[in-house]
Amino acid sequence: MIIANGLTKDYGSRRAIENLRFEARQGEVVGFLGPNGAGKTTTMRILTGYMPPTYGKATVAGYDIVADSLEVRKRVGYLPETVPLYPDMTVFEYLKFMADLRHLPNAEDMVDEALEKVGMEERAEGYISNLSKGMKQRIGLAQALLHKPEVLILDEPTIGLDPAQVVEVRNIIREVGKERTVLLSTHILSEAQQLCDRVLIINKGRIVVEDTPENLQSRLVGGERAILRVRGESDELVPKLKEVPGIQDVKANPDGALEFQFAPGQDPRPLVARTVIGAGYDLLELRPAGLSLEEIFLELTKDSTIS
Repeated sequence: MIIANGLTKDYGSRRAIENLRFEARQGEVVGFLGPNGAGKTTTMRILTGYMPPTYGKATVAGYDIVADSLEVRKRVGYLPETVPLYPDMTVFEYLKFMADLRHLPNAEDMVDEALEKVGMEERAEGYISNLSKGMKQRIGLAQALLHKPEVLILDEPTIGLDPAQVVEVRNIIREVGKERTVLLSTHILSEAQQLCDRVLIINKGRIVVEDTPENLQSRLVGGERAILRVRGESDELVPKLKEVPGIQDVKANPDGALEFQFAPGQDPRPLVARTVIGAGYDLLELRPAGLSLEEIFLELTKDSTIS
């Protein structure tokens, strides 16, 4: 578990993050989103003991990040955006070296398990210098998982991976997130939408919103939305849909679909389907819709005064 309470970091006269307060609980994957320079990496470095905050406190796995820094590091797996690797080592040698630094019992077995976790068993004897960027990223993830940490902090974990590798890494994160605390930063907003139980959006060093992706959609549009598609022209259907109880608004999209909005907690879709069929139309599609996380991100980071 991570609990941050008023974290602030100054670099000389520049304030990188200010008064950050949030939690990431056990069994939860929390996404940390924000533009470049927003303070994501600074926050992660503070939480992993890489550097202290200027003000504020935080605990990781129950230990204070300043007073108990070594205890925190024992319980955290950290994957930085640029993975520090030794190119003249083999994959196995590097992970064995990292295991020995951590004084892990049964180090070779732990290395084998980490390699299996990230699908790198067949590359164990290969030199790191000969590997692709995606493979190096996987080694970094294996290093972060090596000691089975309580908390996993990942800075852009899928950067440089091909599509198949991205799917594999996401599956690993989902699996780890069932039992441990995972905090990850990403610029791939669809990734956060698929992976994260909650998202923290940070802009100019401040958290501007914290919620689930689903709740963010409802909050920004003021309700739920759905897409309706029928065969043929749908102009005459619009006034009929506006009479359906619970529907707040109906509009025609440029692609010919109809989009309607309804209040949170209500679902008029069964009534909508009966209305469409009763009016003599063929119903082709009826599905939920909402702002994408990308749209939410752009909306919330366009103005630093949002709180």
